[in-house]
Amino acid sequence: MALDIPKVAYSGKIREVKLGSGARAVTVGGETAYPFHLFEGAMPNLPVIAMEVYDAPPAEWPEAALEPFAGVTDDPVAWAKKCIDDYGAEMICLQLISTDPNGLNRSAEEAAAVAKKVADAIDVPLIVWGTANHDKDTEVLRRVCEVCQGKSLIIGPVEEGDHKKIGAAAIGYRHTVTASTPIDINLAKQLNILLGNLGVPDELLVMDPTVSGIGYGIEYAYSVMERIRMAALTQQDEKLQLPLICNLGKEVWKCKEVKIPEADAPALGDARKRGILLEAMSATCLLMTGADVLIMRHPEAIRLVRETIAELAGKTK
Repeated sequence: MALDIPKVAYSGKIREVKLGSGARAVTVGGETAYPFHLFEGAMPNLPVIAMEVYDAPPAEWPEAALEPFAGVTDDPVAWAKKCIDDYGAEMICLQLISTDPNGLNRSAEEAAAVAKKVADAIDVPLIVWGTANHDKDTEVLRRVCEVCQGKSLIIGPVEEGDHKKIGAAAIGYRHTVTASTPIDINLAKQLNILLGNLGVPDELLVMDPTVSGIGYGIEYAYSVMERIRMAALTQQDEKLQLPLICNLGKEVWKCKEVKIPEADAPALGDARKRGILLEAMSATCLLMTGADVLIMRHPEAIRLVRETIAELAGKTK
């Protein structure tokens, strides 16, 4: 007797959003079922990975994270090119850490100039990420939008406290907006509504639900992302039918477990392997709950996640 496998009927669909421009632009979204449920629906665009680049030399990265980028961490353009040429990056995420008012506090002009140099030097989509300080991000990201007109950037994080000014700049210069909210489905929907009322079109909008690594609250992020996908696919909630972007790398590599030397904690094992696996496993968890774009750091962790994506999608031989 043939086995009749139960299937869920989905009434919704995740919108497709094109990121970047030109021959190497990527399209995300388009799912008509839960992540990798290919027996129930379609997943026309597999998740993509953006590699991190900092606009200033990182001060607190563990050696395992710095090693793959030796010699380029003081040059964002060279760093971005290395990610693309050596590690096959599909996207780049430029983290504007130097603009943090509690850090170097560099000006909007300086940050925009760096963003423009990186955007001019690469042919893959570029995410530009601020520091989540409303006043500084408003100043910096608006200037980045202006200087990089025509580059089709992905700008984030755009939060409720700064969405009007940054959102207006993104609309005016045709950049994609990353709507960022703190692990709450209702706040996520509310911000999408506010951005829509402002005039941000659905084709220029993606969601950042805020994420964390394993051991630091990933279950909360997972639960919220799962509820977002359920509302989008089974409840026809159009305000939540958007691709999800997860800024994961910085969350994993700042935790103490990836920084403790093996000599200080032999039971934790090799520090390099520990960090790589923690990032890869955290990313895999987020894939299972609907991540369309993962912002990651270590090339080896990225390789492992790419293999996982291919296997889940049936692309392996």
